[in-house]
Amino acid sequence: MTELTGGSALPQERRVVTAIPGPKSLELQARRTATVAGGVGSVLPVFTTRAGGGVIEDVDGNSLIDFGSGIAVTSVGASAEAVVRRASAQLANFTHTCFMVTPYEGYVEVCERLAELTPGDHAKKSALFNSGAEAVENAVKIARAYTKRQAVVVFDHGYHGRTNLTMALTAKNMPYKHGFGPFAPEVYRVPVAYGYRWPTGPENCGPEAAAQAIDQITKQVGAENVAAIIIEPVLGEGGFIEPAKGFLPAIVQFANDNGIVFVADEIQSGFCRTGQWFACEDEGVVPDLITTAKGIAGGMPLAAVTGRAEIMDSAHAGGLGGTYGGNPVACAAALGAIETMRELDLNAKAKRIEEVMKARLAVMQEKFPVIGDIRGRGAMIAVELVKDPETKAPAPEAAGALAKACHAEGLLVLTCGTYGNVLRFLPPLVIGEDLLNEGLDIIEAALGQL
Repeated sequence: MTELTGGSALPQERRVVTAIPGPKSLELQARRTATVAGGVGSVLPVFTTRAGGGVIEDVDGNSLIDFGSGIAVTSVGASAEAVVRRASAQLANFTHTCFMVTPYEGYVEVCERLAELTPGDHAKKSALFNSGAEAVENAVKIARAYTKRQAVVVFDHGYHGRTNLTMALTAKNMPYKHGFGPFAPEVYRVPVAYGYRWPTGPENCGPEAAAQAIDQITKQVGAENVAAIIIEPVLGEGGFIEPAKGFLPAIVQFANDNGIVFVADEIQSGFCRTGQWFACEDEGVVPDLITTAKGIAGGMPLAAVTGRAEIMDSAHAGGLGGTYGGNPVACAAALGAIETMRELDLNAKAKRIEEVMKARLAVMQEKFPVIGDIRGRGAMIAVELVKDPETKAPAPEAAGALAKACHAEGLLVLTCGTYGNVLRFLPPLVIGEDLLNEGLDIIEAALGQL
């Protein structure tokens, strides 16, 4: 069956014709080992030739079902028609001028779309960058310029990037921080509302965790010293943790009451991924600043900080920017991605993916006690694997074995989590339901073998 919803002419089918990785991928892997730094890892060393819709095709002719989307990047598919069309047209006109030298309309248009789509009806402005880490780093710069304060508060299990400052903001040591210090100062970490592991149960988690976090900020940092509080509305690398209900609104209220800039890091969860344009909309949270990247441009490198005009304008002229920030080809791709999201109603598609996945995973949980928790929203779903459902002892070995078994059958899945025990699912939002169910069949079979 050929599905064209994502603009891809690739046959939308799983096809395993060699071992995975196959002989040609292994040859390329040998070349890679000789010349690519060992610190750059890969989840699955199959070398891609084409991708689109819900599949990735490799050099050996295998076609894999994609439950990764390049880590939530190719939400509209890896070769969406509008992205290819707009980016190709821009490539033919010019590839670069540097917006800080001579500007161009595409950058302005992306900022206009961001002002429309992000939560809140206040006046908004944006600055464009290349990567999520750059966006977060610039959000901190802007918050410090606006508040004239220095401290930044982040949360347990949070992930914000790999630059020096964003490594300091990130919770997990291995592989993100280990051996790379010292890190940027004035960063403080407080508890997050992790319902599944909260001592008094998920029903008490939201208010209790918020009270604990606020108490720590007040006593250990001083609210008057805090420039920004930064949180992912659904924590990504930390294990697809949805903060328990009530937690985010309480933290936002505290920030508002104390003149602290509240930053929603929507790099993994934004742009229809959770069934809403942005995950923070779920509880009506309106951030002061919102950082975006990943899904914004259909696979081209682009990131943004969007926020209240008066906060965004607090940095002096020339204080924000970068040679490639808001590259014209990436801006054109972003306009194509947003066009696709609107035309195909990808929020509705994400909600349907959640419906299908959660129903199937709930049946698996009944059969396999290794599944301790099913969580997430939209097409950002995860299962947390445990050795024992009573003690909830993490089972990272099970997550690794499951991922390996899925890969061998032609299903690309990713792991994550502070304890390395979470299997996460980020299918392209344009994936066909037949492929989605086939992928879930493979997961169920792999659980059976476990």
